[in-house]
Amino acid sequence: MLLYGRNPVMEALRDGRVSEVLLARGVEDAFVREVKAAAETAGVRVRFSARIELDQLAGTTAHQGILADVADLAWASVDDILDRAEARGEPLLIVLLDGITDPRNFGAIIRSAEVLGAHGVVVEERRSAPLSPVVAKTAAGATSYLPVAQTKNLPRLIDQLKDSGVWVYGAAGEAAQPAHQVDFSGKVALVIGAEGEGMRRLVREKCDALVSIPVRGQVQSLNASVAAGILLYEVTRSRA
Repeated sequence: MLLYGRNPVMEALRDGRVSEVLLARGVEDAFVREVKAAAETAGVRVRFSARIELDQLAGTTAHQGILADVADLAWASVDDILDRAEARGEPLLIVLLDGITDPRNFGAIIRSAEVLGAHGVVVEERRSAPLSPVVAKTAAGATSYLPVAQTKNLPRLIDQLKDSGVWVYGAAGEAAQPAHQVDFSGKVALVIGAEGEGMRRLVREKCDALVSIPVRGQVQSLNASVAAGILLYEVTRSRA
């Protein structure tokens, strides 16, 4: 897979997943030195080329002057996420995505989840964007640190989590209970539904509670990744 963007490539270098780095000619010297140092440590070749070649290879001009040939991003397992929380001695915080098919939303949610201390993200196999270079670029390197797993059946996974003592909260703009009034101190799963459509009926019914984010503007809904970030912050704040 060709990965692009400065943060994703640098994190992949540190993670040992890069076989070659391609830099655009004219990239500033300080960044070149940083890339060369990381590549030397990892035993990876760096070569230079015209920026237009990077445009063509990446299929975008948003590569920030760097590409890397990396192993495909690998899916984790749900057990990996549960083990991560146990190893840290922390109450589980897991994000369940129901129908997030936009790769930029997917990547942004992974980034927020990693930054705000979640133990992993789970998507349903048939109702998600794939783990792609766009997802990795938007996640700004978070895919190197946060387990992202697939499940065949999200409602069934919710039942399994509830059986193990996890409280499942679904994000719903019309919910009467605002997130800032919820005690998130225990094991928590946050469910984020598709842009515009929200959660499917069965997924919604499986949630222990629905929570909302109070809004004051004329637009009555938030982008899915923004909503996920706010809710993750509320969990973090509640546990402080």
